[in-house]
Amino acid sequence: MTGQLAGKVALITGAARGQGRAHAVRLAQEGADVIAVDIAGPLPSVAYDSATPEDLAETVAMVEKEGRRVVAATVDTRDLAGLRSAVDGAVERLGRLDVVVANAAICVPSAWDEITPTMFDDTLSINVTGTWNTVMVGAPHLVRAGGGSIILVSSAAGLKVQPFMVPYTTSKFAVRGMAKAFAVELAKHHIRVNSLHPTGVATPMGSGDMQAVLGKAIATDPRLAPMFTNLLPVDITQPEDVAETVLFLASDASRYITAHEIAPDAGVTEF
Repeated sequence: MTGQLAGKVALITGAARGQGRAHAVRLAQEGADVIAVDIAGPLPSVAYDSATPEDLAETVAMVEKEGRRVVAATVDTRDLAGLRSAVDGAVERLGRLDVVVANAAICVPSAWDEITPTMFDDTLSINVTGTWNTVMVGAPHLVRAGGGSIILVSSAAGLKVQPFMVPYTTSKFAVRGMAKAFAVELAKHHIRVNSLHPTGVATPMGSGDMQAVLGKAIATDPRLAPMFTNLLPVDITQPEDVAETVLFLASDASRYITAHEIAPDAGVTEF
């Protein structure tokens, strides 16, 4: 077996499609077996289409096509007990855990005065509590393995304010801080923890009524629309672009990088 991650196992949440699927496939291409977790069902508060069991099954098939083992689990990352049971069972089957990619998240754009308590609570519970839960169930296995890499997927909105996204921006700044906090205490176990900050990525998060909802919010103050502009002359990036950075952070190529913000953001945070 060859590849940068040969013999390793990676846990990826939100793996049914989009960035999560791209991460699962890319790590599998480099030799990793995969634990693919997704709610694979209706998400709260969002305007875009939710992932389905068929999406998760397609990710499984794509990983298996790369010749790697994969254990899929349909579970909500907000459910700590359910997530722990699923991950512990998958680790028992696959033998170890070396990489954790906490990718599951939602985005609910709206003008500040149209955000409801439910929107705020849903965003924080999935993006922050769900990420914390993922580390809490995954990190003990990395400790037993003698080290590893934890990658918390934040956003450009975790480095720079993005308008019309108060709950999302709040959550992604929290994820950035969480990565640093875990990095400090897990360092003695040779576990690295970094946050990932992409710009806009072409995923199903932009499907359904998402563009109309965002457009409605932008119409409340069009002056702020340029804040979404990338410095590089690209409008959007692909999940596979982000997956290359995930691979770097998961591999020994980044073995001395921890407690940092890594931004495949096309320069949007500097524009």
